[in-house]
Amino acid sequence: MISVADALSRILALAQLLPTEEIALMDAAGRSLAAPVVARRAQPPFASSAMDGYAIPTASVATADRFTVIGESAAGRRFDGVLGAGQAVRIFTGAPVPDGGKRVIIQEDVTRIGDQITIRESLDTALYIRPAGGDFNIGDALNAPRCLTPIDLSLIAAMNCPRVSVFRKPEVALIATGDELVMPGDSPSPDQIIASNSFALKALLERHGAHVRVLTIARDTESSLTQAFEMAAGADLIVTTGGASVGDHDLVAPVAERLGMARSFYKVAMRPGKPLMAGKLGEAVMIGLPGNPVSSIVCAYIFILPLLQKMLGQKGTAQPRNKTPLSGDIGPNGPREHYMRAVLTDGKVSPFSRQDSSLLTVLSEANCLIVRAPNDRARKAGELVETIPL
Repeated sequence: MISVADALSRILALAQLLPTEEIALMDAAGRSLAAPVVARRAQPPFASSAMDGYAIPTASVATADRFTVIGESAAGRRFDGVLGAGQAVRIFTGAPVPDGGKRVIIQEDVTRIGDQITIRESLDTALYIRPAGGDFNIGDALNAPRCLTPIDLSLIAAMNCPRVSVFRKPEVALIATGDELVMPGDSPSPDQIIASNSFALKALLERHGAHVRVLTIARDTESSLTQAFEMAAGADLIVTTGGASVGDHDLVAPVAERLGMARSFYKVAMRPGKPLMAGKLGEAVMIGLPGNPVSSIVCAYIFILPLLQKMLGQKGTAQPRNKTPLSGDIGPNGPREHYMRAVLTDGKVSPFSRQDSSLLTVLSEANCLIVRAPNDRARKAGELVETIPL
């Protein structure tokens, strides 16, 4: 068995950077930016008013000063003239400041009678003018790579860039294996169970930038598994669940190797997730996950999500860990790195008493994993432990 860190390093070494494509900005949410976006327009493109009020030609003003209103500047409709001494222009938030304007007096700080305004005693000292390019200028860039957020899309739109270059989504072929599996809604025999792993894995991987094809369940025969691998042709990543151990019915490894898989490793010193396999099958990365639901989902968090990041041009690093105090005592850990299902509440973390890798109900209630180092000593309430958010 190899360590979790070694296994992740070997999996990341299998990754190949995906090609890029240009897409419409409207379709770019959650995509991985492949090239910097360079602003084609400044924001704001002109000096603009930060408040509703009156633009005046001087920054220095005193109570009882008077100005004559000569026009109006609204958003999308500027005042075309030039402000002279003693003049003012009615202005609204976001509107261009007229030529000669040095300050905006907010409307609450003036008294207006007809076309005359008089400065009140409660004068605000702020100028309320946003300078041209105060947010960004032409030529400023949003750097890549990065996963594009909704805020990024707003920024790129303001830069006047309608299209972006992104990495192509990783194509993932997901193969559940086992004679015991049937899909939800089918009629299982007394000896069969419902295939559940694929639903969690598809949702998780698609949330992190992949396009996932869920293939037909592969039975525990060489012919069925061979057919499943043939159906996975063209995928960047092939993920199998189940059949990765060494029992008489665990055929994933021998069939994959007969088809040309170059194995990188098999078995990781972790709990849950020991029977994990990885390698290369043609141009595709192949990862064989354990069949137990908790094992497969935890391994996807720890290994597959960083792999997707690297394929999408990002760093591809281990899941970030936080230091969190325990809410109660926990006993010593065994020889494998343990990812304990836990709940973080009010700043403290508590592991579930049941940690069996088949318990989906426990994983469903968990909002984090406690990471225990191999042979970690017993810990007391209040001690800090490493946690990974789910």
